[in-house]
Amino acid sequence: MKKLQQYIYIIGGILLVVGAALYITRWAWAPYLYIAGSFMFGAMQMADRYTGTNFVLRRLRRQQILGAIALMLTGILMLTCKHNEWILCLLVGCLVELYTAFRIPQEYEKEQR
Repeated sequence: MKKLQQYIYIIGGILLVVGAALYITRWAWAPYLYIAGSFMFGAMQMADRYTGTNFVLRRLRRQQILGAIALMLTGILMLTCKHNEWILCLLVGCLVELYTAFRIPQEYEKEQR
């Protein structure tokens, strides 16, 4: 099952990038591609649980989930907003995801020692 989750996670990430890039060209289906990717990406992040007691890792996991929710909200804003307001939500989601992508492995490493 882990292998399938990895594939869904990767495909979701690719759809996220492709959907956001194609939105610039005003292709009508780009927001739907983005939404599909964001829900695949976010669902796999939410399915990956941390059951340990490390407070820092628990906080980082919550931040990661909030970043995934921001990415999902971006897709909805792509459909509803007429201008580029969705870019701010995308920026926040990406920054949180980037931060947690570097910090979580560092904390896991500290916990293993």
